[in-house]
Amino acid sequence: MRRRISALLPPLFAVLVGTLSGPVTAQESLPTPVERALTEARIPPASVAIVVQGVRATQPLLSVNAEVPMQPASVMKLVTSFAALESLGPAYRWKTEAYADGELRRGVLHGNLALKGYGDPDLTLEQFWLMLRALRARGLRDVRGDLVLDRSYFVPQHHDPARFDDEPLRPYNVGPDALLLNFKSVRFDFLPEPERRAVRVVAEPHPAGLRIVNALRLVHGVCGDWRARLGADFGDAGKQGGPVRALFTGAFAARCGEKSWNVALFSHARYVGGVFSELWRELGGSWQGTLREGTVPDGARLLYTHESPPLADVVRDMNKFSNNVMARQIYLTLGAESAGPPASPETASAAVRAALAKAGLEFPELAIDNGSGLSRRARISARSLAQLLLAAYRSPDMAELVSSLPIVAVDGTMRKRMRGEPAAGFAHIKTGTLDGVRSVAGYVLDRNGERHVVVMLVNDPNAPAAEPAIEALLNWVFETGAP
Repeated sequence: MRRRISALLPPLFAVLVGTLSGPVTAQESLPTPVERALTEARIPPASVAIVVQGVRATQPLLSVNAEVPMQPASVMKLVTSFAALESLGPAYRWKTEAYADGELRRGVLHGNLALKGYGDPDLTLEQFWLMLRALRARGLRDVRGDLVLDRSYFVPQHHDPARFDDEPLRPYNVGPDALLLNFKSVRFDFLPEPERRAVRVVAEPHPAGLRIVNALRLVHGVCGDWRARLGADFGDAGKQGGPVRALFTGAFAARCGEKSWNVALFSHARYVGGVFSELWRELGGSWQGTLREGTVPDGARLLYTHESPPLADVVRDMNKFSNNVMARQIYLTLGAESAGPPASPETASAAVRAALAKAGLEFPELAIDNGSGLSRRARISARSLAQLLLAAYRSPDMAELVSSLPIVAVDGTMRKRMRGEPAAGFAHIKTGTLDGVRSVAGYVLDRNGERHVVVMLVNDPNAPAAEPAIEALLNWVFETGAP
């Protein structure tokens, strides 16, 4: 009996201590290394929100300005990812369909070829080539009619790619589209050829209607900021009618080796039509009609359905490299699947909130407009992001979400950061960057083997200087471990 009573004493003592001491409260003061780094960056504590909580804990370990709505930048993609995995499931796939509107005889389509998109975020150049190759394998060779693009799955939107940061040709500013192809981007490769004392410029893809004018000079010396030495004029790129001219001038150093520059030059429709023309010709086909937009007519015969990779793979690509265009596509897909097509930002927002509510999450301060975080209107609190990450960790789809986040010092947007630091390799972290915004959210595995949710949002004119403070927080969580 004495042995049994003595065996009960340690747990009873722990219960009594816990009862007398009351519930554990979160630390509200900044950890010393984080506070020091913020002071050096001249960022006041009021501009920072932080939550740290163990995935098995009931209370935060650290909570600073947790309720304040802030601009999240790209960590908003976590909200989109969670809603998509919960609503659509990790095995969800997008489709792109090809229809014959006319009679197909001996390889000749006497009528129109229609392509219908359903918002696939991952219809790359390679995937589109495989789709066209499948059409050739099914006997289609010559299209005597028009190429009809059915983009009706999303509500047509006026998207100004220059609105956000006056960089309309940057691929990250490409708007969503039901028939998005290859992020409608052209990669220009600059290939030095010293034996010719010249620089060759190659476009991949090279859509019909693109004309390259190469006036580059090959020079000696260091490479340096090669883009600053290269002049580019794209004329009326993206506008209707006429060819798109890409004029390259200036100097290119031979020591640079091969360099690439991705540019979004065309409208969605012209890009699809131009790439189709290029690839179809390479595959031995011909097309004699014109490009136009419309819907698949009743009675058209389905020739082929292309399927995307599963959602889990798409979410991984989106978060690892913070792809804004993919996020917009997934966001609108949620709207289409929830309320039916055509999807709009309003139906997408409602679908996200419904997915959160189903998971028991209520974020009254949430403002989400495109799902990517590339926005000045988006708002969420650190507390809500932490709750979302805790819910995600308890979800059956936990592994898919966690594996989509960049690993510190290993891959994605964190590949070059914190190398040699204590937390390197021990944290899955989504990053966010805008002018005046720096943010991180994800999971840190501490030195005791306990995993923690970590959120830090910085909204301040000096936010670019907050990187050391963010890294100090991740290292602090790794070193401090469970209380």
